[in-house]
This record gives sequence, structure tokens and C-alpha cells, in this order.
Amino acid sequence: MELGLFVEPQCGGSYDRLLQLAQWAETAGLDAFARSDHYLNGEESAHATDALTSFGGLARETSTIRLVSLVSPISFRHPAVMAKSATTIDEMSGGRFTLGVGTGWMESEHDAFGMDLPPLAERFDRLEESLEVITTMFSGGGSVDGTYYSLKSDTVAPSASQGLQIVIGGSGPRKTPTLAGTYAHEYNSFVTDRQSFDARRRTLRSAATGAGRNPDDILISFSGPALVYESESEHAEALVTRGARRDMTADEYSAFLDERCVPHGPPERARQAIDQMASWGVGRYYVQEYTPLDDVDLNRMDRIFSALK
Repeated sequence: MELGLFVEPQCGGSYDRLLQLAQWAETAGLDAFARSDHYLNGEESAHATDALTSFGGLARETSTIRLVSLVSPISFRHPAVMAKSATTIDEMSGGRFTLGVGTGWMESEHDAFGMDLPPLAERFDRLEESLEVITTMFSGGGSVDGTYYSLKSDTVAPSASQGLQIVIGGSGPRKTPTLAGTYAHEYNSFVTDRQSFDARRRTLRSAATGAGRNPDDILISFSGPALVYESESEHAEALVTRGARRDMTADEYSAFLDERCVPHGPPERARQAIDQMASWGVGRYYVQEYTPLDDVDLNRMDRIFSALK
């Protein structure tokens, strides 16, 4: 099982702190370092850096870890601009960049910055056309004649290295896994139950086969929390506290986490969740930290990843 750290800079955090976390993740031997791409934290404005710009810096100041955007909305950037940024980061990183592509969803940030957020059906149509433009540019150029986007350039350089990848993320049951199966190297979703996961994976594999791709070549990843404690008593207390926030008993909350493969408990117990999701066919787990970057506790991260490896 590959492991990654996933941070949310829209909650607040400078580039210097982002770099510190990325370099920590690399030194810790993690496989991937991911960040979100938002300009607001819901309705609140914080010190939020631009994702693709920041990856250019991280590309030059790390050397081995994969850098992943989870995910960049097409509503922020024209797909040709997104593709050109990605191939530039690809070159700067030596083939360690994964471009996340999504529809965009947060109305508040689009309203605040005057960006259009079309209805959901149109966003998915735009996403599919964007993926066609991006993959065509990655392959070195060609022609795309879409309703929303077009490309008329037989040669686009730089093209993608073998290391440049695309991740499509989301929790929808049909459209997102279909697009991932058609275009992506990685399909990411938030932790979910086995029934939902299996349905999405079937859709993904069917779409990949229909597109002439090998579905086994597509990495399936989960994102979610990791609740690792030093003792069972500390774990039990946390289940009571966290469960109460969801109007659940400690036992109900524990079962809720187990059903979704969320690592929780002392190290040995937490590790069981990683083994379980691997048995489902998940190949990478991103520990997601939804907090200002300065509040990401690296001692806690060390404890978590030491348990999950």
C-alpha cells in the first residue's frame, strides 16, 4: 500500500510551510504529497496559495516524492493552460507530477473571485472536453473540436513524460469513475463503504475496457483521516468524543469507521484498516489533514505513518 500526506492550504498556510511539509513527507519515505486547489475555505478567506504555482516550487525543492493536485477545478483555468502548466511542472519535477482534474464545486470561491460555475451537467460536459484537450496536448498535439473547448495544434511541446499522470477524484457513482476509467492514471475518492466502492470500481473498469485501456493499470486511491493513538484507553476516549459529534455511541462510531476502512486505534489496530482497503483493491491511502498548515503536527504525522507502513 502506498501512502501519501494530503493537506488543505485554503485553511491557511504559506508556501514555506507547504514546502516544509512536502520535504518532511519525502524524508519520511512517503510515496506522495498532495494538496487541494481552492482559493477560499468555505466562506472564509485565509492565506491560500495557488496550487499549480506552488507545485513548480515543490518540484525544484524535492527530488523523489510524487506531487499530486487533489484536484484542480476546470472552472479556474482553461484546459490548455492547465495542460501547459502540468507539462512544465512535469519537466521541472523530472516526471513526478500528477495533475488532478475536477469540475469545481465551491460556489463561495467562484462568487468571491468572479468565476463562472455552470450547472453540474454542463460542468461534467466541460470536464470531459477538458480531459480530451489535456490528454491530446500531453500526447504532443492534435485537434479537438468541442462545444466548449477546441485545440488546433498538430505539435505541442513539451509533451508529457512517462511520469506525468492524471488523477480524477470524486464520490459520484457513475460519471466520475467513468471519466477516470477513460482518461486517468489514478481514481481517487474519499473513504467509503464496500458496496459503494465495488459499484464505482465496476464502472471504472468497464469504462477503461471500453476505451481500450487495461483497468489494472489505473491506481485506485482513498483519502481520509487517520486516528492513531498510543493506547487503547486514549482511543476509547476519542471514540466517545468523536462519536458524540455525530450523535453516535462509541461502538457505533467505531463500526462506522471500520465500514469505511478509516485507520483508528493503537498502531496495530490502525494498520488493519490499511490491510483491509488493500484487499479491496485500493493501492494508495492519502492521510487528509483539514487544518491550517501550521497546525499539522509532524510528531503526530510521524506516529500515524509509522503505524500505517
